[in-house]
Amino acid sequence: MKYEIKGKVVAITGASSGIGRSIALMLAKEGAKIVLGARRNDRLEELATAIREDGGEVVYTVTDVRRRDDLLHLVKLALDNYGRLDVMINNAGVSQLSRIDELDIEGWEEMIDINLKGVLYGIAAAIPVFREQGSGHIINIISTSGIKIVPLQGVYAGTKNAVRTISEALRQESNGWLRVTGISPGFVQTEFVNNLKNEQMKAVILEKMETQGISPDDIASAVAFAIGQPANVDIGDIIIRPAAQD
Repeated sequence: MKYEIKGKVVAITGASSGIGRSIALMLAKEGAKIVLGARRNDRLEELATAIREDGGEVVYTVTDVRRRDDLLHLVKLALDNYGRLDVMINNAGVSQLSRIDELDIEGWEEMIDINLKGVLYGIAAAIPVFREQGSGHIINIISTSGIKIVPLQGVYAGTKNAVRTISEALRQESNGWLRVTGISPGFVQTEFVNNLKNEQMKAVILEKMETQGISPDDIASAVAFAIGQPANVDIGDIIIRPAAQD
């Protein structure tokens, strides 16, 4: 299959490592113009250099999705450099796993601010541009958490299920002028788990990642598939996980 990606301008949050980094590298190879956003400037600079050395086009800016102005700046960077924005990929996310009655309120707020409000800020930054263009594509990286409800993931899965609901509502409300895709990865070999404060859970998940985890490139391929469809085709939901995952 030949993807219809060449020349598209794609903004990616959480782009400096893991799934976001793989998406950026893969789409750049397919000829997309990449706009990177993440919190770590050194990682962004390294990734941008790698893309340019491989012949790709890329710009970047330090982006904290908890700050709405940072998302507005990310979209403006796309417009200033490439004159348009075709795809907004809301990839930035964080997880804290604990029993709800342990009352990790700080962890709850972090997940709500990044996983939920950060996605909404990304959507809000992109929609005016997409509306003016008459087209656009929102891709939200969600999670298999929430598809299967399990202990210790209640609030994390709640933020992801909120994004799942918002994505489907936005798709229906757009009545076809806007494409909206939700992609739910399972266990993926990334640095995502390093943020966990619960050391016991971190050890369990690290072991599962090592024995079951799929590559971030597998998720990037799903993103490329969704972007590369003809303009009148919308891929609504993709669940991608290890074959052995429960």
